[in-house]
Amino acid sequence: MTRYLFLTETYETERQKILGVWAMFHDEEMQWRPEPRARSVHEQMVHQCVSEDNWMKNFLGIDLSEPPLPALETRLEFMKKYAAASSLRLARLQSMPESWFEESVPFFDVVRSRAWILVRRVAHSAHHRGQLTTYLRTLGHQLYSTYGPTADTGGLAQNGARVIYQYADVESLLRAEAYNSDWPALPGSGAQPPTERP
Repeated sequence: MTRYLFLTETYETERQKILGVWAMFHDEEMQWRPEPRARSVHEQMVHQCVSEDNWMKNFLGIDLSEPPLPALETRLEFMKKYAAASSLRLARLQSMPESWFEESVPFFDVVRSRAWILVRRVAHSAHHRGQLTTYLRTLGHQLYSTYGPTADTGGLAQNGARVIYQYADVESLLRAEAYNSDWPALPGSGAQPPTERP
């Protein structure tokens, strides 16, 4: 399968980005919400796990036949559960032939190709991940990279800012978070404002 390799690679990196954002929260922040109508951090993690399970099972036919939520709903257990489930889904996606991605299947009240549905799944996950980075800023956290430099990793790329991930990969993340390891230091935004419109 080569034509849709970009899709499976995108899903692979998206799962790492989701877990990276979850890892930037502290355990005591799980019940925090920015506004009464908004989901708490905990509820965002529940939504990610349940929603992705439903999409994969009902629209893409990838059923792991296991509960979507961890037995103990702590930050670390959510990370472990999502890492394991998304790894199994990734392996299933990587095993599918090109024709599978091109087949049209029901998606809510319309019919779309599986490739289209997977793109929408990544966009859905990225939307909620973006909400959580806003939560982190509101809570006063520094932000590691998810796509590119942040105000805490040096500001703008054109000013020489670097991409600095909190962890190199999912395995390192889970290992470090299980032992409350220190996070790598961030340089801050530097002398230039972290915006194209200072």
